[in-house]
Amino acid sequence: MSPARTGSHEVQSWTRATKQSLCLVWQKVKLQLMLSMSFLVAVFWYCRRLYSFLAQLLKRWSSYLQRKLIKNHSVLEEVDLLAYSAREWREETKQAKHMREAYSELFQNYHIKYLRQVRKDNYCILRAVLFQIFSQGIPFPSWMRERDILKLPEKLLYSQGCNWIQQYSFGPESYTGPNAFGKLRKCMETLKINWAEISGTKDNEKRRNMCNALFSDESKEHKLYEAIKFIMLYEVVEAYEQMKNRDEPIPHLFRRLFARDTSSDPLSFMMNHLNAIGDSGCLDQVELFLLGYLLEVKIKVYRLHRFKSEEFQVNCPDEYRREWNEISLLTEDDHYYHIPVIRT
Repeated sequence: MSPARTGSHEVQSWTRATKQSLCLVWQKVKLQLMLSMSFLVAVFWYCRRLYSFLAQLLKRWSSYLQRKLIKNHSVLEEVDLLAYSAREWREETKQAKHMREAYSELFQNYHIKYLRQVRKDNYCILRAVLFQIFSQGIPFPSWMRERDILKLPEKLLYSQGCNWIQQYSFGPESYTGPNAFGKLRKCMETLKINWAEISGTKDNEKRRNMCNALFSDESKEHKLYEAIKFIMLYEVVEAYEQMKNRDEPIPHLFRRLFARDTSSDPLSFMMNHLNAIGDSGCLDQVELFLLGYLLEVKIKVYRLHRFKSEEFQVNCPDEYRREWNEISLLTEDDHYYHIPVIRT
């Protein structure tokens, strides 16, 4: 065989071997690429499923927290007054039309543009009043600054001999017994501490956050309301003693209160009215007068079910001092109350 043919054969053999080697390498690389692509597809699919699962989980958790937060807040954020009216009274009944007209009247002529809904229970009116007092930073009434309210239970029990306060009932707890005195003192402490702290806070945003936190704590809330109930009882006892001894004239609201068969004296007032508040009953109008009197606030009440009558808007008490702060309530039935928000 000639040298030229030999060289050509070697070149062909080398080329063929190279192609075979490249083909083997490509087959291996191709297999690795296919495996890598399959792995990446699987990872992508898994991550997509994981993302979808986590997104659903986050959505459910967010909804749960939102419901929990709304549930815990006993006073909700502002809502548009007319939107609330249209939603709550959308039927075409006579009563619904009457309520929509009343809401429209508030919006047009009383500058009430928004509403804060208050939890509907038998502490409702006390909650609506105290929330406004705290959120506005209204200080203690003058008489409360002159005496230590923590000593009122002790004074009533020992100085004035009202041992029947052991029958005092703490709202939904329906608790009575020898430990009533100790429980009342804790309620008074809660009221005094929180009122002093919040009214002493000048920064509006900080005070608003403090109010939201306080009115999301059911245990503390109930103590506040029981303290106010007891102060109402204390004021009634004081007025009753003054009336019996004829020491000095008493405000007309007390005469109205004692004129009722069910509250002719402090004990019957407690048993037939105060003990039910927070449990099975709420404040009557004369008790709302008493509440405004002892807290030294003018409570302006818009009674929508009395629209187009002289009782549509009333002041509680009807005898008040010019220097008193003013708060407002809105009711559709004299049982549950909300907070109207005025914008001029």
